[in-house]
Amino acid sequence: MPDPAARDAAEEASAFSHPAVAPDASAAYGEHPDQIVDFYAPRDGRQRAPLVVALHGGAWRAPYDRWHLTPFVDFLARRGFAVANVEYRRGSDIPRQGGTAPVAGRWPETFDDVAAALDAVPGLAAEHLPQADPRRIVLTGHSAGGHLALWAASRHVVPADSPWRLPAPPSLRGVVALAPIAHFDRAVELAVCGGAVTQLLGGEGEFDVRARCADPALLLPTGIATTIVQGRDDVVVPQAVAEAYVDAAAKAGETVGFTLLQDVGHFPLIDPAADACAVVAEEIAQLAF
Repeated sequence: MPDPAARDAAEEASAFSHPAVAPDASAAYGEHPDQIVDFYAPRDGRQRAPLVVALHGGAWRAPYDRWHLTPFVDFLARRGFAVANVEYRRGSDIPRQGGTAPVAGRWPETFDDVAAALDAVPGLAAEHLPQADPRRIVLTGHSAGGHLALWAASRHVVPADSPWRLPAPPSLRGVVALAPIAHFDRAVELAVCGGAVTQLLGGEGEFDVRARCADPALLLPTGIATTIVQGRDDVVVPQAVAEAYVDAAAKAGETVGFTLLQDVGHFPLIDPAADACAVVAEEIAQLAF
């Protein structure tokens, strides 16, 4: 049996080995440099394609931006999708005192940005990517981006006093979340990404209050078709986190699709060279077409 850490490192190296792919168009949804969406046209030339909105991972930390997701985004474009690759504000590059890793997330800016981007994407796509069909939007995201995708699809059920609340469900065909940090309590128990969840919410003192409007497991049911794709051998965001979310959904009366991939870790889900990436594209297609 291969060493899990060595296997994860090899899978990460493969996923990050592909050169970044430049977009066909870009548009700002705010004034901050990180408030930008890159658009990728379907490579098969179709004139009306489902729009996949993609949210990158990286534990909500600044060193990880949207560019590492562009080979995956290009893979989807080559499968006939129009794609919007969303950037958003993340944590500081500088670790907190006593810490060793960059801070995860900015409260409330990370959530402000994702909400604003999702609200703006249909209009921006109409202007910058006319091939995109705004009636067929599927939301996807990897790891921390998977969390944000699940959260963005639940804004109509966040507490009524939240500035992010929508009056009605967002117009989505569904969500395909890839190894998402989907259940905050379970992620904290497992120390996922070095305590990133607690940092995202501003520390232990803020955790319980802020989790009410940020933890997807507490924002159920959504009524939005949702599928999770998860590698059984994921040591970054373990299978148990996704299972906890699926269980929470079931208790809330909602069925969440759960695709478990054998002999797959965290990064093959976004690696165009991996078979798992084709599985992800097929899950998206089942919702979009």
